[in-house]
Amino acid sequence: MKVQNVGGLKTVIQYFEREKGLALTGLLGFLLAGICGVWVLLFGGQIAPYGDVSRAFSFNAALGIFLLTTAAILPFSGLEAKSRTFFRRVYIMLALYSYFAETVQHFRGMDPRFNPDGTAFDSMVGIIFGFVALLLVLFYLFLAFSYFRSKAYRLRPELVLGIRYAMIAVMLSFAGGIWLSFNQGRFFGEEGNIIWFHGLGFHALQWVPLVAWLTERGAVVPALRRRLIHIAGIAYSLGLTAIGAQTLLGQSLFQWTVLPIVAACCFLTALVPAAVALRRQNRSIAV
Repeated sequence: MKVQNVGGLKTVIQYFEREKGLALTGLLGFLLAGICGVWVLLFGGQIAPYGDVSRAFSFNAALGIFLLTTAAILPFSGLEAKSRTFFRRVYIMLALYSYFAETVQHFRGMDPRFNPDGTAFDSMVGIIFGFVALLLVLFYLFLAFSYFRSKAYRLRPELVLGIRYAMIAVMLSFAGGIWLSFNQGRFFGEEGNIIWFHGLGFHALQWVPLVAWLTERGAVVPALRRRLIHIAGIAYSLGLTAIGAQTLLGQSLFQWTVLPIVAACCFLTALVPAAVALRRQNRSIAV
């Protein structure tokens, strides 16, 4: 007997339909990234004196992915309708300003954050951008806390468990962003690059909840579901921590030393639960 595919693509689309505003703002990031990407292909990334359109491309794409994922998981936060609306509206405004500052300033040949000899306008944009970055962190802390309440856990236990691990990694990434700001640049020490630590943590927001979602859909008993989610969440967090430690030492991640090897092993381990869940799902469909 063939088992029906529970949810599927329609269910995924429904996740985003509940938060259309956030989802559309996320898609705007992909549109802006596409424009920046075409520019880089045609004219190169560097714009004198400090602009780099390739950095605007990566920022817009990353923020777009972040907002789309947030739109998908926000309905499971357990927040009341008014709180969700408040978070949504504020975050959309903060994201729109971030798109503006990153894209416009790089096209003007200016760094949106650090301009030693910029105009008064450039200084104002940078100061506001710093304030916006702080608000992005604070409001996401508010959202992250909601997933650690029993109300959210009762909605979708396995999925929310995965989101909890993802939120821990996101907080580490935000810490990396604050480190980046105080350091006034991505490079630390001789060969450390903070951007890896800052960026990879946000991808836990896609990966660990995806593992949880796959375990829900597959023929996986509840105890094994939680075990797989714990493995994915802990492994991802440890891998991210190893990357942060290597960066703090001022060393490159592309060295055959202990911490990069540990990080690679941890991220590979985080892949295993998804493979197990997919295998169980394929077996259930074939029955």
